[in-house]
Amino acid sequence: MAKTAAQRQAEYRARRPHSGSDDNGQRRLNAWIDTRAFLALARVARRYAVTKQELIEKLIIAEEERVLAAIDCDSAQWQEYFDSPLLRSNDERQLRDYPPTTTKEQRQI
Repeated sequence: MAKTAAQRQAEYRARRPHSGSDDNGQRRLNAWIDTRAFLALARVARRYAVTKQELIEKLIIAEEERVLAAIDCDSAQWQEYFDSPLLRSNDERQLRDYPPTTTKEQRQI
């Protein structure tokens, strides 16, 4: 007997936590963003011939690598970075240095 759309969707969702390039799974991200940011995301993704998902992933990973390069792995800062969840109440504190000042050469995807 053929599966219903709901059954296929349930199986697909059950596989997502174990999919991905490294079998570490994938997580769902659902967010509202400013129209300007959304349109920019579409344009930049099109320019580099990648999906919006790929672009977001690359930007986030590149930023984390930049942050981690500036922190000693044996420091309290390193421990705090990996142990402290970002709360809405400390968004301003966390983003006070953002966006970082970078040169055109440093901004590579």
